[in-house]
Amino acid sequence: MTFRLRLSGQTRRRALRQYLLARAVNRGRALRPVADRTAQITKGDLLVFVTQRNERIRLPYFLEYYRKMGVAHFLFVDNDSSDGSRDYLADQPDVSLWQCKGSYKAARFGMDWIDRLLMRYGHGHWCLTVDPDEFLVYPHCDTRPLRALTDWLDRSGRVSFPAMLLDMYPRGGIEEQVYAEGDDPLQIARYFDAGSYTISKNDYFGNLWIQGGPRARAFFRDNPVAAPALNKIPLVKWHWRYAYVSSTHMLLPHQLNRVYDEDGGERISGCLLHAKFISTFTEKAAEELSRGQHYSNSQEYRAYHAGLAQGTQLWCPQSQEFRDWRQLDDLGLMSRGGWV
Repeated sequence: MTFRLRLSGQTRRRALRQYLLARAVNRGRALRPVADRTAQITKGDLLVFVTQRNERIRLPYFLEYYRKMGVAHFLFVDNDSSDGSRDYLADQPDVSLWQCKGSYKAARFGMDWIDRLLMRYGHGHWCLTVDPDEFLVYPHCDTRPLRALTDWLDRSGRVSFPAMLLDMYPRGGIEEQVYAEGDDPLQIARYFDAGSYTISKNDYFGNLWIQGGPRARAFFRDNPVAAPALNKIPLVKWHWRYAYVSSTHMLLPHQLNRVYDEDGGERISGCLLHAKFISTFTEKAAEELSRGQHYSNSQEYRAYHAGLAQGTQLWCPQSQEFRDWRQLDDLGLMSRGGWV
């Protein structure tokens, strides 16, 4: 009976993966190239994949951050922006850009588009899939480029790397410190919650599920189980048969989600510093709520709208100011594992 159940789970996961790959091919037909520079991609290049809409103010620093990390090429999907970000990205020499005017929600919140680009251009590359407000930190990132990490992962036989989403916020009201284009958002949103996180395991997909932090306590205090998931697997040595299932929270084949040690040890992990909560947030939240293109009938943005009506202060006496990756390692929010 156990064998039959296991076989059934394997069969169902395989069928789901085939379905997601077929969806990616089908929905990917809606992508229209604006600036296709993928011929520049060479063997071993580190690639970043992004879906964005009206993030013009964030893009210069975002690109600078990952260029310094050693990323060779960026592949963007622009979901019908109206703020000039499409033209800005089209002018960048290391960016390939596609436009799609279709429904973000109908494309599995953009993941069908990203899966299609990963399938076509990511095979054999280490690929980082992030949003424009997410900044990867990993052990030794202040002295070692991303290539050093992926080389170590290759030598260790690992093809996926996890990073907990760590919500960052300013001291004082979100709107009080104005963010200007090109600024480092982490100089404004410098604080984070060091504790009060919950973690569980999804037995079917094998991934961990993490919730908590400032969004849970400020916007989902009455229903914490509905708070956004903070577990992500954004960095993967891609194969064209892989597929993201739900944002970058989990993948198929499900073995890619086993990025933790259940025998008492620690595996290497990082954090994605999530600089959502800056002065542009209130306007962005209102726009996304009105569009209704997000998960579960925009439940997250409905919570933001209700919370913002009560004030925009996320800082509390227990907040910690971000220093470096070592601080996060000491707090147990990430781990250097065996990489010394």
